[in-house]
Amino acid sequence: MDEEVAMAPRIADLVRKARRLASERDRLIDSLSEEWTRALRGQGLSRTDLDELWAALAEDAIRRGGRVTGPWNAHAWRREAQEVVVRVREKVEAALDGG
Repeated sequence: MDEEVAMAPRIADLVRKARRLASERDRLIDSLSEEWTRALRGQGLSRTDLDELWAALAEDAIRRGGRVTGPWNAHAWRREAQEVVVRVREKVEAALDGG
């Protein structure tokens, strides 16, 4: 029973930490998206050019992550890198299409 009581605050702390990290990640994605939008606006890139850009960015992020040590395994890093690039791409392309 004592372990269960001790676990409740620990779980709450972990949930708060996860929410804080997710919020920070979202802010970083928004910031990165804004920077890419400014950089790409007016460049006259075709859809094929953009496809190649996003593929290269994802590949580079995955490759760089392969050199990182820590709690991330290669599969987790690849999945996270791909998800971030997809989210940035969606935001940038929506902004470019919208104006």
